[in-house]
Amino acid sequence: MRPAADTGNAFAEYGLSGEPGTEAFWSAARSPVSIPAEPAEPADDGGWRTLFLWRGSQASIGFESWSETVPLTRWAESDCWYAEVRMPARLRVTYQFLVGEGEGGGDEAYADPLNPHGAGGDRSIASTPDAPAQPHWPALGADDTLPLPGTRIRWASQRLGGRRTVRVHAVGGGGPLVLLLDGDDWLYLHPAMTAFESAVAANEMEPVTLVFLPSKDRLGEFGCNPALWEAVRDELLPLVAGSGVPADPERLVVAGQSLGGLSAMYAALDFPDLVSRVACQSPSFWWTPDAMASQDPLGGPVGGTIAERLREERPDLSGLRIAFDLGEHEPRMLPHCELTETLVEEAGATVRVSRAAAGHDRAGWRHALLRDVAWALS
Repeated sequence: MRPAADTGNAFAEYGLSGEPGTEAFWSAARSPVSIPAEPAEPADDGGWRTLFLWRGSQASIGFESWSETVPLTRWAESDCWYAEVRMPARLRVTYQFLVGEGEGGGDEAYADPLNPHGAGGDRSIASTPDAPAQPHWPALGADDTLPLPGTRIRWASQRLGGRRTVRVHAVGGGGPLVLLLDGDDWLYLHPAMTAFESAVAANEMEPVTLVFLPSKDRLGEFGCNPALWEAVRDELLPLVAGSGVPADPERLVVAGQSLGGLSAMYAALDFPDLVSRVACQSPSFWWTPDAMASQDPLGGPVGGTIAERLREERPDLSGLRIAFDLGEHEPRMLPHCELTETLVEEAGATVRVSRAAAGHDRAGWRHALLRDVAWALS
C-alpha cells in the first residue's frame, strides 16, 4: 500500500474524478480499479496496483486465501475509505469488506457495492486486467438472486446421518451425471447452473445432469471417508434415478475442490466402478488422518495419504480420466499436487494438468470446473 496524494483529484490515475467523499465522486466511482505497478526489483514483473473504495465507517478488506486482511485508510474527514493493494499478475480473488473495530478486521461482512461481480450476498470478486476471462459466468451483484434447480431430493442418509436437500438440474435436456461436491456453494455463491447452460449452448460441452451435493461435515465426509461414497452409490444415486430427471448414471463425473478434490481422488481409488471421471481443483493432497491436529497441516509428508497409497499399492488406474487444476498463487499446495499428479499418471490414468490465475479460491476454480468436466466426458 502507498498513501495517495492529498489533492482534490486524488485518484485521477485510476480514472476517477472529483474530491473523495463528495456526491459527485461517489456517483461516478467504481471499485476495484487496477493500474500497472512499478517493479519493486529488476526481476519483478510489476503486477498491478489496485484501488479499493468503501463508503461508510472504518473497515478492512478480507481476501480469501490470497492475502492477510488489509486495513482501509480514511480520506480526510470524509466517508471515503480506501486501500491501494499490490496484486501479482494473473489473479482472481474473492474479497469482502469487514466493517467495525473488532480484532481481526471487523464485526460484519459486506460485498463491494461498487463492484457488479459478486459471490453470494457478502462477497465480491476482483480480477486483475490480465486474468483470463470466464465467459460463461454472469456478473451477479450481492442483491441478485441466483436461479435454483426445480428438482429437490430430500435425502435422509442412513450411512451419513441427518437429512439434506440435494438439487438436480438437467442441462440441455440432461445427460451424464455431474456430481458437484460442496453443492451449496455452486448454488448460492456461484451460479453453476447458469454457467453450465451457457457452456452447453455454446457447444463447449455435451448436455449433462447436475447433482448439487451439500456437505454437513466437510472434514469428516471428505477426509477419505468410505461412508460418503457408499452413501452416494447406494442411497443418493437411486434417489436421483427416481427423481424423473433425465440422466446417464453410467457416465458419472465427480467435481471437487480443496477437500472435495481430495475426496474425488479417494473415490477414484476405492470406488473405481463408480468414479472413473474426475475434475479436481486445488485438491488437499496434504491430507493425512492426523494433519488437522498439527499446527501446520500442509507441513507434513508431501502428497499426504493419497501419494503414500499410490506408491505402496501401485494401483492400475488405466480406467481413470482425471483433470487436475491448481492456483498459480498457491505455492505451498504445489509440491503436494505435483507429486500426486505424477504418481497418478504413472499408474496409467489419462491426466490433464493446468494452473489457474488464482489462489485457493472458488472464484478461480469456476473456469476449470466447466472446462475439466467437458474434458472428462470427451
